[in-house]
Amino acid sequence: MTGDPQRFRRAIPAALVAFALGVLLVLPATGYAQDRGTPDGEWHYQSGDAWGTRYSPLDQINAQNFNDLEIAWIFRGDNFGQVPTAQSRSTPSYIDGVLYTVSGERRTVVAMDPATGETLWVFREPHTERWERSMRRNYGKGVSYGEVDGRGVIYIQTPALFLWALDAKTGRPLENWGRPVDIEGFPETGVVDVFEDILEGFGPWEDYLAGEGGSWDPNHGPPREIGYITSSSPPIFANGVVVVGSNGEQGYNQTRVENIPNDIMAYDAATGETMWKFHVIPRPGEVGHETWENDAWYWSGGASSWAPMTADLEQGVVYIPTNPGTIDYFGGHRPGCNLFTDTLLALDIQTGERRWHFQTVCNDQWNYDLPTAPIIADLTVNGEQVPAVIQTTKQGLTFTFNRITGEPVWPIEDRPVAQTQVPGNWTSPTQPWPTHPEPFEPTAYGLTDELVIDLTPELREEALEIMQDYNIGDLYMPRLHVGHDLDVINNIRCGGGLNITNVPTFDPTTNIMYVSHGPSCGGGYVMPGEDADDPDHPATTGRTISQWVAGPGGGIAGPQDLPIFKPPWNRLSAYDMNTGERLWWVPIGEVADNIRNHPALAGIDTSEFGGGGRSIQMVAGDLLLTTGYTEPVLHARDKSTGEIVGEVEIPVPGQYGMMSYMHEGNQYIVVQIGGMEYPSSLVALRLPQ
Repeated sequence: MTGDPQRFRRAIPAALVAFALGVLLVLPATGYAQDRGTPDGEWHYQSGDAWGTRYSPLDQINAQNFNDLEIAWIFRGDNFGQVPTAQSRSTPSYIDGVLYTVSGERRTVVAMDPATGETLWVFREPHTERWERSMRRNYGKGVSYGEVDGRGVIYIQTPALFLWALDAKTGRPLENWGRPVDIEGFPETGVVDVFEDILEGFGPWEDYLAGEGGSWDPNHGPPREIGYITSSSPPIFANGVVVVGSNGEQGYNQTRVENIPNDIMAYDAATGETMWKFHVIPRPGEVGHETWENDAWYWSGGASSWAPMTADLEQGVVYIPTNPGTIDYFGGHRPGCNLFTDTLLALDIQTGERRWHFQTVCNDQWNYDLPTAPIIADLTVNGEQVPAVIQTTKQGLTFTFNRITGEPVWPIEDRPVAQTQVPGNWTSPTQPWPTHPEPFEPTAYGLTDELVIDLTPELREEALEIMQDYNIGDLYMPRLHVGHDLDVINNIRCGGGLNITNVPTFDPTTNIMYVSHGPSCGGGYVMPGEDADDPDHPATTGRTISQWVAGPGGGIAGPQDLPIFKPPWNRLSAYDMNTGERLWWVPIGEVADNIRNHPALAGIDTSEFGGGGRSIQMVAGDLLLTTGYTEPVLHARDKSTGEIVGEVEIPVPGQYGMMSYMHEGNQYIVVQIGGMEYPSSLVALRLPQ
């Protein structure tokens, strides 16, 4: 590892290192933390298990009978006030004979009969102004589950930033849990106001209370001048602790530099008492404080943990991916690397102590937040057993670490990158690049002549001519500003990775990771903040208008309305994470009609080009299950080759995720579906009865 030592720093006491080494010596060769927190046949966590694998060992459904699958039931998301055009992003959990999910903008908790989809109970938080202000109302992603003294408890975090503990059998708020909330309609127990804990000790909030005569309004939340944050993922239950994340407004909607830090909170699962808080923007005396220059640590926000978390239950560590700082299109107001933004954090579950961290992007200005849950795995690398954690990225890079020590499994280099030409901006001279595995797409290094569309000589010539008008670089090509005087149309950065809509899946029996991806090249300018600022827009928080903010698009179009890079344009890859090598890739998705029937491609076989958006997938037994955003089909693939071995129709295309469970002797596969006909719904499949 080379470069800025702040970006990668361990914080492990010597005694703990000695203990960890002793553990490794006595554990069996098959793995280090075999308890993934989910019994066989169940699905306890949003990502399947505490390791974030999206894997199920169930194999009642197999290649021989897959085509016999029938629809068992359909759950309608619009029954709970769902926005018809919004995507469904809540993966259900199956626990002790009951299916749990969240639905609608109110993030209503729904318990269902797993055999019929019948509603057993619902819980909906009372209305608040805070809920109205949330910019992530529809993205709950699921629930969290734990047991307290043998009693099942559902934990849910709402858009208004309340944490609830509900009896898993009845849906009623837990008695003698949390603390009262002074809002009409709220119960006396079963809830915690997370906002109060995050604001405590935050300088601008204390200044507001003291100097401006402000007061806390639990119904409205903090004033817009201070900022506003919300939540989009469930908390995680681990070892008697509930760890809670949060997130702020998307960078492309922000125009002012102040906001609230998205500190990580932890609560006692049995009582709701606050256990610890981790400052994602380090305060004076804390590691990383000096990476926030211009005193931005005091008033800036962001570094949210909006994606799901994972946990090593035996080591007692929670792994948390984070987001950029406020206004992640411009960094001049917050010079420095800005720890702990875009960082994989390893925190002690009981104390919140930082075990280690790694920052994947220094001063993010590309919206390169970590969008997927870290994957915990027990690897065998060069004959040595490695307790690992894997973090995939929007850029298409894969960072792999020893999850106990934080050491990279394969070297990570700090490589020089192009520098900003936007007045008043600040960019890092280097960014970290893992040397292994290879990026999902070769365009991560830029759009070279070898990667340009070459289906015909004429198309290639046109593409090369188009490229002359742009300055094309790698993942970290900086943005240009509106009105620049350079002799190019725009700067273009290329890559191709993952997002929350196409998360990876991991098979712990083979250590193979499956990822859906395709090449991409984009531009996008920054524009003066004063031209974009709207004081009445609900996304506007803070006081100070940023010098530059997200501006208009400005990507690069290929010849004759075709992509500028050669196909495949959408594919599924399998990586052996014991070696870091790509094993195979297959094209994913149906090629669009405008490409299949394009006159310039007459006589060319387009069947292997891929298309129709990224796929979603999971592993169940020996099958790799995939579906996509345009085809109403669920495919079964041989997980060792990617070959399609079965397919069944589903009502509409899938969205975000799927899961599987065994109930009363029958295996079910549940796929999230969406669209105007079945907005934000679920379809369950099983074999004929």
